[in-house]
Amino acid sequence: MEMNQETALQLFEDGAFFILLDVPVGTELGIDYNSWQMEMNQETALQLFEDGAFFILLDVPVGTELGIDYNSWQVGEKFKGLKMIPEGVHFVSYSAVNKRHHQEAAPKLGFFHYFRSKEVFVRKWDRRLEDISEDVIEGDERANFESSLKDLDPFLGPYPYDNYKKWKSLTNHITENLMNRLQPKSGRISSATELIRDSEEKVCYTVGDLPTSMKEAEGRLPKMVAVAGTELRFVTLPTRTYPEGASPADITKYSMDRSFVLEELLRTHYGENHMDLLGELQFAFVCFMVGQVFDAFEHWKKLVHLLCLCDEALSRHEDLYKAFISTLHFQLKEIPEDFFVDIVSSSNFLTSTLQVFFSNLANSDSVSRQLKKRGHQFKDHLTKTFRWDFDSEQEDDAPVVVDL
Repeated sequence: MEMNQETALQLFEDGAFFILLDVPVGTELGIDYNSWQMEMNQETALQLFEDGAFFILLDVPVGTELGIDYNSWQVGEKFKGLKMIPEGVHFVSYSAVNKRHHQEAAPKLGFFHYFRSKEVFVRKWDRRLEDISEDVIEGDERANFESSLKDLDPFLGPYPYDNYKKWKSLTNHITENLMNRLQPKSGRISSATELIRDSEEKVCYTVGDLPTSMKEAEGRLPKMVAVAGTELRFVTLPTRTYPEGASPADITKYSMDRSFVLEELLRTHYGENHMDLLGELQFAFVCFMVGQVFDAFEHWKKLVHLLCLCDEALSRHEDLYKAFISTLHFQLKEIPEDFFVDIVSSSNFLTSTLQVFFSNLANSDSVSRQLKKRGHQFKDHLTKTFRWDFDSEQEDDAPVVVDL
C-alpha cells in the first residue's frame, strides 16, 4: 500500500541515510530483499541514442504484447518503436490481443534480428493479418525515418539495459550467420506449430465405414505436418552411434560414450567453428524460454544429453566443454525452480544426465585440472541451489534431494 505524505515525512526525519558516491551507471545495488540498477545520466543516454539501433514499428494496436529479448510490455497509444538497441542478436516477440478483452492474447510470434549500430529497422503492423507485415520499409521512406529520429524520440521506448548483461550471457555464442541458418525460412517463429494435412497421406479405409476399435479410429485421423518454411532448422543428430565397421566391443562402448556422435556432428555441421554448437543450444533455449516453442525445448534436451554423455571427447574439446559449463550455468539460472518438478524431473532428465557428465569428468585421466575444477564448481553450485545429489545412485527415475 502507498504511504501518505505525513508518514513519508516522518520516515525521512527518523530514518538513516546511506550515502554512496561515484557508483558507475548500471551497477546493481540492493538492500535486504530489494535490488535495482543505477539510472544512466543524460550524457550516457545521449551516447546510446547516437550509437544504438532503432526498431520503428508502426500502427501497432493498443494493448498488443511486444517484447525484445527478456523484456515485454503492452503497447500504448503513442508507441512507435524501440531505441538505443545495442548491436548484436536480439529476439523480438509479440502477441495480438482481443480488442475487447486485452487479457486474451494470440499465440506468441517472434523473430531474431541482428541489429547493427545506428541501424534503423522499420516495419508496419498488418491489421488484417494481426501480425507484423513481411514488407521491410526501404529506400526514401526509411530515409525519412532516419532523418526524423529526434522527432520520433518521445514515441520510442528505450531498450531496457537492466537485463542486457543477462541477455548477453544467454546468447554470446549465437552469431549472425548461425541465427540466419537456424531461423525458419519464413522469418517468423511461432509458439503454435502451423500444421496442414500431409498431401502424401494415403487413405486405407472405405469412406463411410465406421471404425471397429479406438485404435482404428485414431489411425483414420489425418496426418498433419508443419507448413513448409515455418519449422526451426535445427541440425539432425546422427542416428548411428559408432564408427562404420566397429567391433562388438566398440559398439557397446559407443552406446554409452557418445563421443563418436559428437565428432560426426562437429565435422559435418560445425567444422569451421565448434562453438556454433553452443550457439544452437542457446538458440533453442531462447526459443523455448522466450518464444514458448516446445519443440525447441526437445532439441535443447537432445544437445545437452549428447554433450553430457561424451567421455573421450572431453579431452579433445576442452574449450568447448569449458564454454558448455558456462552456458548451462547461465541457462539454469533463468529456469524457474518449479520447472524441474513439472517437466524435467518427470523423467529425471537433467539430474541423471549431469550425473554422467560429472562422473566422466572426475574419472578421466586425460582431462586437464582446470576443466575438472570448473566441472566440480558447477556441480557444487547445482547441489546448493537445487539440492541435487549427483553422487548417489538414483532410483526409479526420481531426483535425489539432499538436505543442506
